[in-house]
Amino acid sequence: MKIQKRIFGGDPAAAFAPVIAVVLALALAGVLLVALGKNPFEAYASMIEGAFGSDTRIFNTISRAVPLMLVAIGICIAFRGGVINIGAEGQLFVGAVSATAFAVAVGDSLTPLLFVPLTLVVGFAGGAAWGAIPGFLKARFDVNEILTTVMMNEIAIRLLLFLLSGPMIDPKEVAQGTHIPQSAPLPEGSWLGRLAPPSRLHMGIFIAIIAAIIVYVLLWRTPLGYRIRAVGQSKAASLYAGISVPTYLTLALVLSGGLAGLAGAVEVTGVTHRMVEGFAVGYGFSGIVVALFGRLHPIGAIPSAFLFGALLTGAERMQRDLQVPSATITALQGLVVLFVVSSDIWVRRRAARRATQMLAEPTAAESNVQPIISEAK
Repeated sequence: MKIQKRIFGGDPAAAFAPVIAVVLALALAGVLLVALGKNPFEAYASMIEGAFGSDTRIFNTISRAVPLMLVAIGICIAFRGGVINIGAEGQLFVGAVSATAFAVAVGDSLTPLLFVPLTLVVGFAGGAAWGAIPGFLKARFDVNEILTTVMMNEIAIRLLLFLLSGPMIDPKEVAQGTHIPQSAPLPEGSWLGRLAPPSRLHMGIFIAIIAAIIVYVLLWRTPLGYRIRAVGQSKAASLYAGISVPTYLTLALVLSGGLAGLAGAVEVTGVTHRMVEGFAVGYGFSGIVVALFGRLHPIGAIPSAFLFGALLTGAERMQRDLQVPSATITALQGLVVLFVVSSDIWVRRRAARRATQMLAEPTAAESNVQPIISEAK
């Protein structure tokens, strides 16, 4: 109940606002489908079938939710710390590249019990380092973190293409003369175990859920988390209380980038097993929507990630079955973002009105004292 109150602010209407937002987004997307000459009911039936039509599809949906969940948890830390991280896409790429480079360099010299966690830690460190750059610029020079994180995304994409076409390219591609931009396969000792072969479901789902719990405890049960949230609530009040605002601004982006980097490492060790061009494109931006839908709470990000994992998996099936242009899927995601953000604004305004009304209404004690005062007069 305490977690539910923190997510929804004690307002039952807030719990349904994101759901209504998604329904409205799907309804408006249905109008777009009609304009394209497609039956929206058939389209959404195909989407549901693609996401939940069989055990394998359900497992693939859950697997799709794992990187979204990790990115969203990191976004929650950044937003709670008063910074806006739009750079999760680049941080995810850097984390995946770092994990790949480490695993390929180490080879089969380590046991899986040590190899897997070390690879994931390297991925986390890569994303954290990438997030530390805009964090430092924000804390030291007050550079707008939205601009820096967006630009860091583009730098990460170009860095990825450079590495996969040169220093990290698979030697077999060079020997065969094909030069396909991809890395060498990761050693099997660094792979996350599959839970339900031949589906893509892997052990990363437990890593993501544990990360959500750890971040919840960090933010709401530790002095460190309290300071991060205090800076996010009011920088001036935090300074007055003796909290080093620049330190915690940077830390929020470092932790956020680290979780995005972990998402990339989990994806490369659990699904692709090598870095390829176009790796995990869109997860960084979709993770922002997942975080917003989960009310910027790490526990709320868990069901939100599963929902959007189903949306992404089902959208691919809908695109194949009905020959819907890929731009329509992008438009659907954009509509979801628009309505979810609008619902969040509505919830905040509703909470502000309720707070104003509570301050204006007399308390029970004041109500009991008022007749006595009137009689005395």
